[in-house]
Amino acid sequence: MDLDTLLEKINRLEYHQSILLMMISKSDDQFYKLIVEKSLSRKDVERFLAMCEELTIALEEQQAEGFVYFESLYRNLKDSLHPNLDAKEVIEACLRQKLYLPLMLELKKFVK
Repeated sequence: MDLDTLLEKINRLEYHQSILLMMISKSDDQFYKLIVEKSLSRKDVERFLAMCEELTIALEEQQAEGFVYFESLYRNLKDSLHPNLDAKEVIEACLRQKLYLPLMLELKKFVK
């Protein structure tokens, strides 16, 4: 495949991506939209999901111990996010898409 053909395919993919973003902007799949908007890789997303699993377990453990204040979990999320992501937009997107609801509902309390 020559360079011109490759560039044409990349341009077409970018155009199709912009159309897909417009299509999903009307849906509740806001986290998926964020992935595309911020150009995250599969590895970035897998890392984020694994982190959410760990934070969910930590939340459940802390709740079982009687904790009611979870700012440390929020800081952990915020500090571990991909540089292209903002904690507030991630939490809001996850809430709209109903991902990790108990965790995100608690973390939302610390969004400024």
